[in-house]
Amino acid sequence: MSSQMFVGRTLARSQALQLLFQAESTDQTVRDVLAGAYALSQWPLDEYGEQLALGADTYRNQIDDAISRSSTNWPIDRMPAVDRNLLRLAIYEMVMEDEVAIAVSIDESVELAKAYGTDESSRFVNGLLGRIASDLEAGEDILSLSDEAAAGDADVTTEDDSAEANDGFSIEAPCDEASIEVENEADEER
Repeated sequence: MSSQMFVGRTLARSQALQLLFQAESTDQTVRDVLAGAYALSQWPLDEYGEQLALGADTYRNQIDDAISRSSTNWPIDRMPAVDRNLLRLAIYEMVMEDEVAIAVSIDESVELAKAYGTDESSRFVNGLLGRIASDLEAGEDILSLSDEAAAGDADVTTEDDSAEANDGFSIEAPCDEASIEVENEADEER
């Protein structure tokens, strides 16, 4: 993990990411991790960080469905754990935290991906969150879509159909609120 010092809400997001990562790696819920001896690189636990981690964990299945729909060529179980948990955290914040602009959530996630992820993480996170942001801006309720898909009410796209429609994506710089650019390109290394 990075030795970079974070402050304010960036610190809270970093702590939330660490809690989600610890919960997943120990096959527990965030609530279970918080009840035990959890490890954070920065103390004390920020209240907003705890709120984000608990929220992302509560909606994990719906968020994972949204991630899977937006990343058809890269299954969620094959994503690096940091990327996967960072996406969960960011999507929860984008959907459920009205006082935080979507672009801010994306920019913060890209910075955390640079600090904690691989060399490819920031581009991958930025691109996938850009797709989610486009869906949200189009008025889609991405978590309700997940509920419908789980109930069998939504159309199911086969892997062959979705692979043709999505050949990978990247964004060269963090997105801003004015425009979210998503380019399709092959991502053979992922």
